Amino acid sequence: MASEAELRAALEWETGTSQPSDKNIFEWLWEAVQGDFNDNRSTGQIAFDAAVSMIPVVDQVCDVRDIIANCRAISTSDEKEDNTWKWVALSLTLIGLFPSLGSLVKGVLKIFFVFVRRYGLNQLIKAVDDAMTWVITYLRKREVQQYLRRLKVDEVFTWLADQVKAVRGQVSTTKLLQAFDKGIATMKGLLGKVASLPVIGSRAQATIDMVEKVRKGADSYLGRALDPLQKILDRIIHRLEMENLVQRSGILDAKNVHFRGALPETRAVTLMKEADPPPSWLSKGETREWPELKPSRVQSDIDDAVADGWPRPTPKNIQSFHKMAPVEIKGPAKLYRVTSPSNGAMGDCWVPEDVWNKIMSSPDPKAAWRKYLAVWPDWNPNGQFVVMEIPAGQTLKAWRGPASSQVKKDLADRHLEGGWDQVVVQVEAGHYDTTRYYMRGGGHGETLHPPGLTRQEWMALSESKRGAYTPIREQINHPNVKGPLDTGWGSTDFDAQLRDAKIGLPALPGQVTN
Repeated sequence: MASEAELRAALEWETGTSQPSDKNIFEWLWEAVQGDFNDNRSTGQIAFDAAVSMIPVVDQVCDVRDIIANCRAISTSDEKEDNTWKWVALSLTLIGLFPSLGSLVKGVLKIFFVFVRRYGLNQLIKAVDDAMTWVITYLRKREVQQYLRRLKVDEVFTWLADQVKAVRGQVSTTKLLQAFDKGIATMKGLLGKVASLPVIGSRAQATIDMVEKVRKGADSYLGRALDPLQKILDRIIHRLEMENLVQRSGILDAKNVHFRGALPETRAVTLMKEADPPPSWLSKGETREWPELKPSRVQSDIDDAVADGWPRPTPKNIQSFHKMAPVEIKGPAKLYRVTSPSNGAMGDCWVPEDVWNKIMSSPDPKAAWRKYLAVWPDWNPNGQFVVMEIPAGQTLKAWRGPASSQVKKDLADRHLEGGWDQVVVQVEAGHYDTTRYYMRGGGHGETLHPPGLTRQEWMALSESKRGAYTPIREQINHPNVKGPLDTGWGSTDFDAQLRDAKIGLPALPGQVTN
């Protein structure tokens, strides 16, 4: 139990006022925990509420206030009403009482939970996205920064995502009930002396009785809240991980992005032949360890899968696999695609999340990507990447399997190994990027300006004239594709490319993080 001095300081902090002269400390406490809990608090109050998690006695007062408010909402609901969401709201408060939850993580979750309560489960994505601005505001506070330094936390969003994953792993009816009992004990400790006061004492005791009555029925009702709770925590984890990608991006908010254009195949072959030593991603010999799949061998299996709703892969898709199988990717999940300003953010070839993590944990991620997913430098530069989000509750039908080895007829005794899994999806009409084609001015570091040519106008040119233009992504149109983000690998594979023309891109939406 806190001392009166600690309690007075906590109430002054929580209410923003001094103790009223006509009230003793316990009357004042009673008013505070009865007080103006509401889900429409201002953004300033939200950040304030998160900050109090770092002050133990203030935090106890806030927890008791929130438990009383949640229990009152449950106890006053109509018996015929489906009050599952009210139990979810109580559960969000109870998660904040988990013993393993540090004050900083509790503060972050407080912010997310306020927005989730306000918007409801049907607008979960919007709730978590809108809360993110205030999470960042909270993390910038001096005391929070000092706390992170003491913990030696570097990538804060990755660290927070891991902490919330640990919380998610603990969420169960048993843990929630234990937290409820802890909250009731704290409430009794704070309100014990209030209950002995005249006039308000009976009301304080009635409040304690009301909360305990809700607790008696909690065993069966909290179980209904588990599935929504898992969805909420999954979305928060996902958003924190995405924020980590955005914060790492060197292209974020850029006004003018530069790259050196895609390599023509003949130039790429020349550079691969001349490189000394050869790139680490280029394997010696002509023997292919993962030979390509022949479309004729799998046509019957593909026909069966297409009849069951899978997209039909093109012959080129099939040949890019060593073997392939139809898969259902259940959200929440992510797919990754390495791209460049001149390469489509939305395409059919993607990297599954487990393989992406394997690539990024490699000593040389760029080399691992080129080598084991068998991507020639003239196919795809490597300066950017995008992320496709598959939301919770949705399923994407796709094809997955190890990438086939790749050879070029003009590149003797060299090949790309392949062997790591890739995913091929179907791109729906309207989801391809908006791309324009710009004429190269002569290789002297020119800047490209709109309007350029549309794809239709570019296609109308003769094949010889098309070569004078370079495609530039103008807009990413798929609603679930986020980016582009900077790979950090650079946009060249050979030192000789540094002498090529440097092209300054216009500040287009598809070239900065959306």
